[in-house]
Amino acid sequence: MAQLLQIHEPGATPEPGTDEAPLAVGVDLGTTNSVVAIGEDAGVRVLRDENGIGLVPSIVAYAADGSAIVGELARRLMLDRPEAVVGSVKRLMGRGIADVKTLAGTLPYQLVDGDGSMGTGGRMARVVVAGHVFSPVEISAEILRALKERAEMQLGRTVDRAVVTVPAYFDDAARTATRDAARLAGLEVLRLVNEPTAAALAYGLDEGAEGIYAIYDLGGGTFDVSLLNMQKGVFQVLATGGDAALGGDDFDHAVAEHFLAQRRQQRGDEPLAVADVKLALMTGRIAKECLSTQKWGEWTLNIGDVPSLHRFDRPALEGLLDPLIDRTIHICRQVLDDAGVDPADVQGVVLVGGSTRVPLVRQRVGELFGREPLSDIDPDEVVAVGAALQAKALTRGSETLLIDVTPLSLGIETMGGIVEKVIPRNTPIPVARAQEFTTYQDGQQAMAIHVVQGERELVDQCRSLARFELRDIPPMTAGAARIRVTFAVDADGLLTVSALETTTGSEQKVAVKPSYGLTEDEMAQMLYDALQHGAEDMRLRVLSEARVEAKRVLVALAAALAVDGDLLTDEERQALDAQVAAVETAIAGEDRDAINAAVEELETLSRPFAERRMDRGIRAALSGRELKDFEAAGR
Repeated sequence: MAQLLQIHEPGATPEPGTDEAPLAVGVDLGTTNSVVAIGEDAGVRVLRDENGIGLVPSIVAYAADGSAIVGELARRLMLDRPEAVVGSVKRLMGRGIADVKTLAGTLPYQLVDGDGSMGTGGRMARVVVAGHVFSPVEISAEILRALKERAEMQLGRTVDRAVVTVPAYFDDAARTATRDAARLAGLEVLRLVNEPTAAALAYGLDEGAEGIYAIYDLGGGTFDVSLLNMQKGVFQVLATGGDAALGGDDFDHAVAEHFLAQRRQQRGDEPLAVADVKLALMTGRIAKECLSTQKWGEWTLNIGDVPSLHRFDRPALEGLLDPLIDRTIHICRQVLDDAGVDPADVQGVVLVGGSTRVPLVRQRVGELFGREPLSDIDPDEVVAVGAALQAKALTRGSETLLIDVTPLSLGIETMGGIVEKVIPRNTPIPVARAQEFTTYQDGQQAMAIHVVQGERELVDQCRSLARFELRDIPPMTAGAARIRVTFAVDADGLLTVSALETTTGSEQKVAVKPSYGLTEDEMAQMLYDALQHGAEDMRLRVLSEARVEAKRVLVALAAALAVDGDLLTDEERQALDAQVAAVETAIAGEDRDAINAAVEELETLSRPFAERRMDRGIRAALSGRELKDFEAAGR
């Protein structure tokens, strides 16, 4: 009897001899926080830690040996070891030093050019951290690796496929860098999905919804807005726009600069260390978040020997943020114009990204579109939920058809440094378009092809993507040759360019590797190093995490003893001191289990001390008060 063939998506074939369905996760690689989720039969599940937290801070701390710690532990090290910690690296993906924004002229970490200099060459900026130089791709790979490990621990299976989201306005260089980071982390990217598109999927706008919806996505480092038209399962992006260097980080910068300006008025100019800048940024972020739910507050900058107190209210915050929010509204209007859509024609507006929690953002978006925005799903998790749905569709099938668009125009350089656009922005993808060009001089036998991306008319105002040459053109009079240049953009928004001389059939093709990306040799070396040292890297990572946690426990205990040490007997104090010494000895060693065991023993010994401290605190709170006081308060 003939056997039916079973067809699977590329890369999704189950292992021989297993009945497990293909598995792929959805990943939101964010500027501030990242999330991983899985699409299951019952719906989508965000994969959380033991405390129920789905967000993984996009922060990486490096030890002197180059091992990395990702997430909350890295965040705790931000102030203690600022030179060893890096965050918001998404803003550097595919970008050079000249592109990078600063805070009051000072970056919260040191950057060098791709060649190791402090210049402005044509390579992606590198970060100097803990005495090492890392590319943003390598740092992002550490975050993706942590998400992969969380998924594998939660699911009990190897996870090596993912749908990864990117800002809609990420250019080709940033998209390529994101794919490289995933590859370095051991993840095959089934598809790069624009973040607004993923958010719309999460809201189920593909299930029965009809009409035009706007997705307003304001994250930590990027802003995107997309208009989508849903018609009978066809999910088409009509237009998209945004700013790859505008987000909640800029809100934090504005507040931090305000606090620093107040401090300068009080104390005059003073030099700022890296730790001072990071402290100002963290204080700015906390103030912004607090004023999203309260009217005013006071915050302290502990810089130098003398702290400064700063009173701040919501109207003052909104005065600082209004110009930034106005930039997003201007982009929204431009996208509406590009699509030929009136705000009244929009059926609904979906808010995405933690920065949309700012009341002024919601107010301004509501005023533009004339309706209350949708925010039913946690804006920090909605993108990962949509990515998980797309991952499930790519591995198990779906009736939804996604039609995305190119965020920026693609073209080539012609004589005089002019850009000839081959694929205009907001063209549906995947797409292939060809255009004919000819020679400029008599007898010309080669043509240089310079591929650029952007909306400006001159080459030096656009982003250079690639250069290659078409050779073996037969010598003809100028203008006689016919060279067909074809641009092909795949579903991930990545570009391939080919050039064909039609009379001879001579052809040259290049898969565009942007100048800000990693070279193949660099990628190969990184992958080789990861393979060779994977087990050792993991050992160093968990060892570093154990050391950080142990040091935190020691610091907390020392602070408690300084205040309430009199609650212990001499014997109890000696026992605690001996165990503290044991923990310190374990920290100096290389055995993670020994560190954890020593810390656990210390916590057991210190539990009676903690209970006595609590009793003392309660007695102090009740001192001088009578029962009738509490009875009156309860009425």
